[in-house]
Amino acid sequence: MRVIFMGTPEFSVPVLEALVAAGHEIACVYCQPPRPAGRGKKDRPTPVHARAEELGLEVRHPVSLKGEAAQAEFAALNADIAVVVAYGLILPQAVLDAPAKGCLNIHASLLPRWRGAAPIHRAIMAGDAETGICIMQMEAGLDTGPVLLRRATAIGAEETTAELHDRLSQMGAALIVEALAQVDDLMPEAQPEDGVTYAKKIDKAEARVDFALPAEEVDRLIRGLSPFPGAWVEHDGQRVKLLGSRVVRGEGAPGEVLDDALSVACGAGAVQLLKLQRAGKGPQTADVFLRGVPIGKGARLG
Repeated sequence: MRVIFMGTPEFSVPVLEALVAAGHEIACVYCQPPRPAGRGKKDRPTPVHARAEELGLEVRHPVSLKGEAAQAEFAALNADIAVVVAYGLILPQAVLDAPAKGCLNIHASLLPRWRGAAPIHRAIMAGDAETGICIMQMEAGLDTGPVLLRRATAIGAEETTAELHDRLSQMGAALIVEALAQVDDLMPEAQPEDGVTYAKKIDKAEARVDFALPAEEVDRLIRGLSPFPGAWVEHDGQRVKLLGSRVVRGEGAPGEVLDDALSVACGAGAVQLLKLQRAGKGPQTADVFLRGVPIGKGARLG
């Protein structure tokens, strides 16, 4: 089919690659505009922008699709369908209606659970046993459209948002190719009213770890906020990000280091810290981190 692709971050790149590999004609790629990044604060194209150019595809990055001119340019592409995944702009009704078969969205949750901006983070932080991918017909509401295909996957006991992000990205790529191959035969399933939850955008104010909470909650926060924005604690006046953990046995005062393997007491139980990052350094496994920052039994983190 003749497809308009709309996506911006790294999550969207495997989807674009899968559509090209499946033989679909990519009429145009829409993504967010380049933004200042790095030490020089020079404009940097988004991951989708960069990959689309490597593939020789036309790229557009309007700041809005609300204007008549932008909508006319979109409609003039005469697409069969639009595929949208983590694009970052609201699509006006005129845009939703332009492709002959409408717009399909790849959403990283089992709708209607976790509509909104941060479904992967929120699923881990809430302790969900599973999540998945939904291929949804887009409409004006926030992730409210009927679902054409869905696929579930278990969330690993030590899985971080980064790891689940990559798995779901590949799942979404495979599922949208499957959906397009049978799009005329799929029966849209309206989302039920029961079970609706919203995955609000992650606020950095959520990221400080409170070891007075039960170990399960601390562990989910650490894994759910890894790698961004990164849950954190203070040690010797320095902020340390915690990027990986597991629940372990142990008890002590909240924040007390219980052994030489960075097991830390919580309000109930304990967590073992598996991956950490200090300012100016990259992420490190606990054993490597401890070589540069000795934190022994009896130390306090908070």
